[in-house]
Amino acid sequence: MVVEQQLRAYVDYLRDMGIYDLYRREDPKVMLPEGLKERLAVARPAAPVVRSAAATQAVAAQGVGARTSVAASAAAAGAARMVSVAREAVPTAVDPEWREVESSMPKPPSLDAVGVVPVERLAAGERAVALQAVREDIGECTRCPLAYAGRRNIVFGDGDPNARLMFVGEGPGADEDETGVPFVGKAGQLLNNMITAMGLKREEVYIANIVKCRPPANRVPEFVEATTCSQFLARQIDVVRPEVIVALGATAATYLLGVKQPLASLRGQWHSVRGAKVAVTYHPAFLLRDPRQKGEAWKDLQRVMVEMGLSAPRRAT
Repeated sequence: MVVEQQLRAYVDYLRDMGIYDLYRREDPKVMLPEGLKERLAVARPAAPVVRSAAATQAVAAQGVGARTSVAASAAAAGAARMVSVAREAVPTAVDPEWREVESSMPKPPSLDAVGVVPVERLAAGERAVALQAVREDIGECTRCPLAYAGRRNIVFGDGDPNARLMFVGEGPGADEDETGVPFVGKAGQLLNNMITAMGLKREEVYIANIVKCRPPANRVPEFVEATTCSQFLARQIDVVRPEVIVALGATAATYLLGVKQPLASLRGQWHSVRGAKVAVTYHPAFLLRDPRQKGEAWKDLQRVMVEMGLSAPRRAT
């Protein structure tokens, strides 16, 4: 039973590391960074377990139960080696080597490059129906590996189809995956507070993410996942036609603007995508980890408020 639990834990770990799509690594349709391709190319299956003559005699003497135990132990050892290969083949955002692989990633296209921006705006009464049509086009999406990574719900978007202000985050977390609504966990509660501080209600803005499915273990969406999903975010923006978009975090800024720059270099200035002005600030999840940056995020939101003519609500005295 203990071995079975260990193996199940290994399988879950491999899934969270992204090994669910390694079998597709030779598929030319799957876009992988060159650096990652090279690492996968040199990865080899673990060497088979070679049992000594003495061990073989011991297994024969102990019968089926011993053979099962040795086989289970070998499977566990093999799984452990697979984890070791996974660590080298698929570095994560917290892995120091990730920056090396990330540098070899293709430059993502700006969302402006995803289809022609419509010249005419939809009438206010038509936008909810148009958003629903985009959601129906997504369907039970299987266009990228995230569909096979334990997804529960596609997290489309939430808010006013006629909103002047739109927030775009990175991707759903566990709470969002459970409910199908973006930003409902702890980071969502902080975002709600940020929206309230701007003198608005959550129901008056529109909220979406770069990807519609939760990445395993809340990792950063990979290039193929984000670029596959970008067509739907572009259509959401085209329907809502917000005046201002706030990019929450570096991932959102990267795939909205088509840039690979540190967040610090993108904050404090206006950008543009699909006819809307774009401001870049910290993701609420980051602010929960480092509350010292909340003041900086508030400066970013104040610039948005000035641009939109918003006033912060007065405090009760």
